[in-house]
Order: sequence, then C-alpha cells, then structure tokens
Amino acid sequence: MTTVLIVDDQALQRMGFRLVLESQDDLNVVGEAGNGAEAVRLTADLRPEVVLMDVRMPGMDGIEATRRIVESGGPSRVLILTTFDLDKYAYAALRAGASGFLLKDAQPTDLLSGIRAVAAGDAVVAPALTRRMIETFAPHVPDTEP
Repeated sequence: MTTVLIVDDQALQRMGFRLVLESQDDLNVVGEAGNGAEAVRLTADLRPEVVLMDVRMPGMDGIEATRRIVESGGPSRVLILTTFDLDKYAYAALRAGASGFLLKDAQPTDLLSGIRAVAAGDAVVAPALTRRMIETFAPHVPDTEP
C-alpha cells in the first residue's frame, strides 16, 4: 500500500485528490497539509512514500517545501501538481529534487499512474513539458557517432 500526503492550500482541491486516491485499493492518504511548512512537518512525522505538492501556496511555497523534504534525507518522494504550466516552476521543482511534475488538469488515471511511478522510484513529467524540455535541451547534447 502506497502512502500519500496531499498538500494544497485549497481545501476543495485536497478533498478532490483524496476522493480520487481513496478510490484505489493500493493508495492510502495518511494526511493533508494546507501550506509548505505544514507539509515539511507532516512529512517528517508521517513519512509518506509520496507527497503530492502544490507549487503556489501562502507562506512557504511548494518548491521550498520540496527542497526541505528532499534535503532531510527521508524516504518521501515529491510529485508536484500545479495549475500553472510554466517551465520556470517545473525546472525549479526538479532542481529542488521533485520526482515528478504534473498539471492539475491531468486525467485521474494519469495522476494515479504518476503517483505509482514516483512511489516505485521512477520520475514522471507532464507530456507537454516533456516535449518542451526535449526542444530546449536536445540542441545542447553533444553529437555522438553510433
């Protein structure tokens, strides 16, 4: 059973995520946080396998909370969820150590797959962002002969 902590400053968003996750036999929501500081504290206390983290929250944002969770060296992996399809948030989240970055308009099946992938130690990135990352970085990869 994969344990999950939901972090979002909007209670209705947290409730929606909880309903989707609790419909699955292999996922268990162990807690909810409404801001980054609370997320850091609850992650240390509850040690969830996956933290679903919003980016923009009052006080400590999701990027800083992710950085602190990852730097703590605990077992939790962070999957960023945001409304904002902005490269700057995605790059900042990945630099902070997030294991994934998805948009809140993702299909529930994509969210569930993302959580399972991150829990298994893999990474997941929203398809539109993946395309933009390839376009950005591919020209800078040195040519190699097969």
